[in-house]
Amino acid sequence: MRYKVTIRCLLAMFVCTSSAAVAAENARTNFVFFLVDDLGWADIGCFGSTFHETPHIDALAAAGMKFTAGYAACPVCSPTRASIMTGRHPVRVDITDWIPGSTAARAYNPRFQQISDRDDLALHEVTIAEALKENGYQTFFAGKWHLGSEGHLPTDQGFDINMGGHHRGSPPGGYYSPFKNPYLKDKPHQEHLTERLTDESINFLKQWNSDSPFLLYLSYYNVHTPIQPYRKRIDHYEDKAKQTFDEAQRIPITEHRGLSRSRQDNAALASMVAAVDDSVGRISAALADMKLAENTVVIFFSDNGGLCTLARIGPGCNLPLRSGKGWLYEGGIREPMIIKAPGITKSGSVCDQPVISTDFYPTMLELADIPLQPKLHADGTSLVPLLKGEDHMAHAPLTWHYPHYHGSTWTPGAAIRDGDWKLIELYEYDATELYNLKDDIGETTDLSSSHRDKAAELKAKLKTWQTNLNARMPTANPTYNPDAPFMPPAKKNRKK
Repeated sequence: MRYKVTIRCLLAMFVCTSSAAVAAENARTNFVFFLVDDLGWADIGCFGSTFHETPHIDALAAAGMKFTAGYAACPVCSPTRASIMTGRHPVRVDITDWIPGSTAARAYNPRFQQISDRDDLALHEVTIAEALKENGYQTFFAGKWHLGSEGHLPTDQGFDINMGGHHRGSPPGGYYSPFKNPYLKDKPHQEHLTERLTDESINFLKQWNSDSPFLLYLSYYNVHTPIQPYRKRIDHYEDKAKQTFDEAQRIPITEHRGLSRSRQDNAALASMVAAVDDSVGRISAALADMKLAENTVVIFFSDNGGLCTLARIGPGCNLPLRSGKGWLYEGGIREPMIIKAPGITKSGSVCDQPVISTDFYPTMLELADIPLQPKLHADGTSLVPLLKGEDHMAHAPLTWHYPHYHGSTWTPGAAIRDGDWKLIELYEYDATELYNLKDDIGETTDLSSSHRDKAAELKAKLKTWQTNLNARMPTANPTYNPDAPFMPPAKKNRKK
């Protein structure tokens, strides 16, 4: 009798194990998308930072694929966010500046007039959340939205749940509660914003209906200004800075009309990066604990480069890349990008092919076994061949159009990358610059004079692309004074 019981138990275990294996094999792909605000390419340990410590993000890269040339479609936030949501270039969706955007009046003696664009993502655009939801996905959004206000919120664009997403680009109450966020109710005790958004994300996973796959889109407000220390990590980085740096050695880098920080030494910013890393670690652990890691694709990205260049030095440093947020040099558009696709990506793999934020949309569709819709994601290319280990795949040249003035001291311009070559047009200065990024990732040597044919070729390609997309070009400012100084005269101290 005892023998028969044992046989029944073994058979039951076999049936349960087989059922679980079949369920796991047939489980549809889930997605976790981490989007960090203003995180620079060199802010992550596995991308070269020695001052910032990011063990959890580094572990994600070690388990997936690191893209060394992953680009944002714009050097500022809202356009890149729109490109991720739609798979369409910011020019195509008419969001080419952060919302509501800078004005030419903010620049001193601007040569060009302000270019107006949309202040929200049009409802007729089909977002990746809507595409997944139409195919049975549960969709959750937490954090920074910055693609419109009431009527154009995440819940109007395909997300079932919105925690904290509204029209503002920076946290109105800072990083400690009260958050002053109409879509994130304060709790009785003080909280840190990133911790709260992580809690809400994990709660979503715990309450998730396992009959359907999910998209969890965690869009951090970190590390956008205000640069506000993360209390759990600030002491460590202040001590590290004191032990590592000599203040006298920091010499700003001149960038046209601005100044760039020349090293990573900002303890407050480092602590904010650590808050993001802690969050990635917590959600990765939750996925593992819930047995979801093996059928969940995890994507890590930033919306633009780190804030490095201002009229004064910015809080971050993107070296070896040039400049930062707001600029079309590499520091403003090249991002830390990681994709972990279990069963597809090889652990610790590295991809050097240039790719861009519009590519996420078709990539996610293909990974979810949903037919591609190229009329929707018109400017995106699925990265699945690269994720599977191919060294190279066909991809159109990468293009940027940023015809606005920005607080980083950027002035209107555009750029194109084709292979190893990159051309930048700076309309304010009537200048064209050409760089070979394979040999000169820091864009230190302008080759436009010595390689005139290549410069002309890329300039023609950029012009054709702008014409085809009907890109809005700068128009002359009738009050511009070419004899005025670049910067306004310093204000004299007034006696009280």
